Amino acid sequence: MIIGGHLKSSFIDYPDKVSTVFFTRGCNFRCPYCHNSELVLNASGDTESSYIQNFLDKKKKYLDGIVVSGGEPTIHKDLPEFLAWLKTWGLPLKLDTNGTNPKMLRQLIGKGLVDYVAMDIKAPLRKYGEVAAAIVSIQDIQESEAILMDSGIGYEFRTTVAKELLSLADIRKIGQEIHGAKRYALQRFKDNEEVLAGVGKFTSYAPEELNLLQEELGEHIETVLIR
Repeated sequence: MIIGGHLKSSFIDYPDKVSTVFFTRGCNFRCPYCHNSELVLNASGDTESSYIQNFLDKKKKYLDGIVVSGGEPTIHKDLPEFLAWLKTWGLPLKLDTNGTNPKMLRQLIGKGLVDYVAMDIKAPLRKYGEVAAAIVSIQDIQESEAILMDSGIGYEFRTTVAKELLSLADIRKIGQEIHGAKRYALQRFKDNEEVLAGVGKFTSYAPEELNLLQEELGEHIETVLIR
């Protein structure tokens, strides 16, 4: 497993838990608003398994969970083995994914290797390839959505909202396409020097616009959050 970064402690990455976050390198998308561009573009790893083991041995008692994020973790064939190894510390495990590998996602859930999954939804289906800046199998995206909604484990869908890429109508369409989902988060775009397309290219919606969207999306989704 190629691990390119580690956030020792987080209060926001795993809902209601203090977690530690390991970031995999490499991604099959090139979303222009991505704030982990260094992980996306650089596929070489720099975190040894011995470091991970030593950290978890020492800090497990202070943690409520482990998060594996990216990049895109499911592009790595050894992800199941890596998660099984992390599971030996006995902590709940959360996976962040873009949903492009439903076969692996089903395997991970079936083997009990993940307790919570956050799937990024980039756009309404008709605009997926445009926003992800990649060739996307819409069937894979839909299959991953269905897997999570039927899984029985904790999950959420989430969308980074940059007004230059997604209109309000686009976001409403996403809500319709995931009708019946338990949890959906609207993530405000936050500009910084790590953004893949560069600084100053994108902006988020105003708070009042997001609040209205939150109310409208509640017609389709059980819980809608703004982050």
